[in-house]
Amino acid sequence: MWWAGAIIGFISSFHCVGMCGPIAMALPVGRGSGASFVGGRLLYNLGRITTYTSLGLVAGLLGRTLQLAGWQQTISIASGVLMLALVLVPKIHTGKSSRWLGTDRWWNALRKAIGKRFMNPSMGALFSVGLLNGLLPCGMVYFALAGAVSAPGVSGAVLYMAMFGLGTLPLMWLVSLSGKLIQPKWRALMRHAVPYVAACLAVLFILRGLNLGVPYLSPKLISTEQVAPVCHVP
Repeated sequence: MWWAGAIIGFISSFHCVGMCGPIAMALPVGRGSGASFVGGRLLYNLGRITTYTSLGLVAGLLGRTLQLAGWQQTISIASGVLMLALVLVPKIHTGKSSRWLGTDRWWNALRKAIGKRFMNPSMGALFSVGLLNGLLPCGMVYFALAGAVSAPGVSGAVLYMAMFGLGTLPLMWLVSLSGKLIQPKWRALMRHAVPYVAACLAVLFILRGLNLGVPYLSPKLISTEQVAPVCHVP
């Protein structure tokens, strides 16, 4: 399912342009031209991808624990339902939940930390801006993590989130180089397409968990009881 992470990443990158585009275009390193300008903005994006990949490790460890408990199908269905919830729940309610959970202070501290690094014109600071930016609240990152939890194994979850990050790279790198490369009408069109693509992938995860025996779409899972060796008494 690594390809699903890449698809989510590419489609959500149009959403990221609107949310994180201003940060990418205001990066403190390489304001001129040449290798410093291009490489600096690449470092920023690699920082984001590093954070997403690390979050994939956490999601993979959680998913592995649940899979060992025999909840593989439940995880897939729950991930799909969570994805649908992230698509359907209005943003106003997600903002309220953030206040209820008391995470506003965390996000504000994170934004302040990013702001401080904008004052340091070094390549290392630019990479750290990317690392911190990957932790900012984003529905599409949560959506990707919900899929990573149901990925096969820890390495599968890490690969899933790495592909998600790489999927966002082409557009976000172009935007960081020049915000005028992508016309506003195309950004709006792709942002409108995000919920529909996300909902289709959510349904796919739910179908996988239903164990319907449909090749590729909902393959039949083999239980550990079926493959357990049988010891015959002579």
